[in-house]
Amino acid sequence: MARSKTSNAWLQEHVNDHYVHQAQKDGYRARAAYKLLEINEKDKLIKPGMWVADLGAAPGSWCQVARRLMGDNGRVFALDILDMDPIPGVEFVQGDFREEDVLARYLELLGGRQVDLAICDMAPNISGNAVTDQARSMYLCELALDFCREQLKPGGHFLVKVFQGSGFTEYLDAMREEFASVVTRKPKASRDRSSEIYLLGKGKKA
Repeated sequence: MARSKTSNAWLQEHVNDHYVHQAQKDGYRARAAYKLLEINEKDKLIKPGMWVADLGAAPGSWCQVARRLMGDNGRVFALDILDMDPIPGVEFVQGDFREEDVLARYLELLGGRQVDLAICDMAPNISGNAVTDQARSMYLCELALDFCREQLKPGGHFLVKVFQGSGFTEYLDAMREEFASVVTRKPKASRDRSSEIYLLGKGKKA
């Protein structure tokens, strides 16, 4: 089957992508690693000894970054609907974050303890319908914020990928209710044409 012009363009961009090559060289599973590395460089989110929740973790590049920056101390708890190859020091639950039983299994890993940092790079399967995709994306973001309301320590931080569009302003307002400050980040590794932006909630209110 012949590739469409769009997928050919994506493939060409991917093959020539500096961050793709860098990820292969540095041993990261995906170019997304550099988004977290750049944000962390600026905001100093990840520290040794932390408990980190990685929501939407597969293929695992953010888990790799967290483990490398934390050293042997601390723990990373990963969740994704897709399977993920094991990473030393990372505990993983496979399942749909929208389902209660999956969340229950994930919370079992935490054993009643709250996390210091939640990071969320989740995105829905793209249907091609912009309105539907945006709604699905915002729903996942809302679930991640709900998770933080319960499972993130007071003073903890929350980094989440959001697509600008319908529901973005309301979501930003909801985050501002929960955190002392909310800032936007658009790392260099984020493709220019993408509407994705990262919101960082700093200092969860008690």
